[in-house]
Amino acid sequence: MSAPVFLIDPDIAKDANPGSIVALDGPEGRHAATVQRLRAGEAIVLVDGYGRRLTSTIIETTKDSCRVEVHNIDDEAQPRPRITAVQAIAKGDRSELAVQMLTEAGIDVIIPWQAENSVAKWDGERGAKHHTKWQATAREAAKQARRAHFPIVESPVTTAAVADLIANAGVALVLDEESATPLTSIDYSTAHDVLLVIGPEGGLSPNERALFADAGADLVRLGTTVLRTSTAGVAALGVVMARVGRW
Repeated sequence: MSAPVFLIDPDIAKDANPGSIVALDGPEGRHAATVQRLRAGEAIVLVDGYGRRLTSTIIETTKDSCRVEVHNIDDEAQPRPRITAVQAIAKGDRSELAVQMLTEAGIDVIIPWQAENSVAKWDGERGAKHHTKWQATAREAAKQARRAHFPIVESPVTTAAVADLIANAGVALVLDEESATPLTSIDYSTAHDVLLVIGPEGGLSPNERALFADAGADLVRLGTTVLRTSTAGVAALGVVMARVGRW
């Protein structure tokens, strides 16, 4: 099993060198020392979320922190092409499930979308709490997936804003159960970025379908079955990852 991953402050990661002694404290240090019960001599990986990976060994633990010796530092390039998922807001815990799976599969940016058929509504303080929860979900999923680059979770957008994103994307794909175009038929050879739009439980509205097509999106279908919004994104992302050479 690979060594567990913990998030550290980017400034600390920037100043570290092989042989440096780094303190892992706060919630991450507490989780390592108390929850996972890691001890001196065990391997650990520290990441800053921006591509820097520090392969290290714990040299000392306290109740809520660890002292770690850095052995090796890798600066990983941002994967290309950049892939952004516009994920429709779903009810219950389905939104967080979608964020978790997209992150584990390697998504670069996640944008919550208040679609016309979204049952859940992100308004005011409630919306801010849900946005924070998405960010936390992505952070924990990135650690679980041993990622050095963590996805960015942007602020929620409207349908009109999604159309603008589509118009400016290299390749824009909208999952649509009514489309006859297979996702596997899309040409990614010149794509510098890919935008993947995942609709809500109730599907795209006629207005959204027309607006996105007019903005230049390819409306595509995964297959003969209709997936939930929480699983459609990761299934489509797997296809895209393979086609662009990131998998």
